[in-house]
Amino acid sequence: MSLEALTIGRVGVDLYPEQSGVPLAEVATFAKSLGGTATNVAVAAARLGRRTAVLTKVGPDGFGGYVRQALTGFGVSPEFVGTSPDLQTPVVFCELNPPADPPLLFYRSPIAPDLTLTDADVPWDVVREVPLLWVTGTGVSTEPARTTQRKILEARGRRQHTVVDLDYRPMFWPDVQAARAEIGWMLDHVTVAVGNRAEVEVAVGTADPEEAADRMLARGVRLAVIKKGAEGVLVATPEGRATVKPQRVEVVCGLGAGDGFGGALVHGLLSGWEPVRLAEYANAAGALVAARLACADAMPTAAEIEELL
Repeated sequence: MSLEALTIGRVGVDLYPEQSGVPLAEVATFAKSLGGTATNVAVAAARLGRRTAVLTKVGPDGFGGYVRQALTGFGVSPEFVGTSPDLQTPVVFCELNPPADPPLLFYRSPIAPDLTLTDADVPWDVVREVPLLWVTGTGVSTEPARTTQRKILEARGRRQHTVVDLDYRPMFWPDVQAARAEIGWMLDHVTVAVGNRAEVEVAVGTADPEEAADRMLARGVRLAVIKKGAEGVLVATPEGRATVKPQRVEVVCGLGAGDGFGGALVHGLLSGWEPVRLAEYANAAGALVAARLACADAMPTAAEIEELL
């Protein structure tokens, strides 16, 4: 079975409180889940029937073994999961307080294995030929992953369905200017860009969705997908644009909703859908994840998305 989508970047083990609305100091028990943006997107797309893999690295520890087992269980190929012998698999704690936007506590020091990707870790033929390639903003936050991800995009040659998830997390960057320079470079090498208002402001210097879309399209992006929260999702192409209404749900945990959205976007792009249908479907997927606890485990099936729609 040939691969349909390769995602590149962050992986970790998420530890979710089993008590909501309390600070970490008062949490009694945690639930373990597979996590990390690129990883969750691969899982979400696999749940929708796509053949996916993630290019990343873990440590030589029990959590690294857990990552490979969990990926396999979710139907994601672990073939391109390497090992950094001197580093530990990242762990992330979240505090469900407030549930809609939970604070995260990352244990990724001195550097996360997924940010140590080098040329030797990359399946170059896959990078060039896979129908959809997904990279992230975090993937260029430091070396050696920054140079590696740049080389990957150059080798890809802006082939159709080369996607950047802007994925801006300030704790991974020295300042906004550095993030704008590196993430901005990627906009000149991808066909699709997806992010929320805060992320597009970092990438192109404005939080106004319409202006941000204009700036992305001017750099050769063919589809800009800008998440506007309660105002829905803007999809813009050189041919036109539209805003899709949001899905209303009772939020249990806002984490992972963007990754559920991303996995559905992968599915829609590979299906050749029009932008509005893409956004409606991805919006529904994200809403379903927001109404559940955990990330990878919470990714919806096609039947669940269709039912919500």
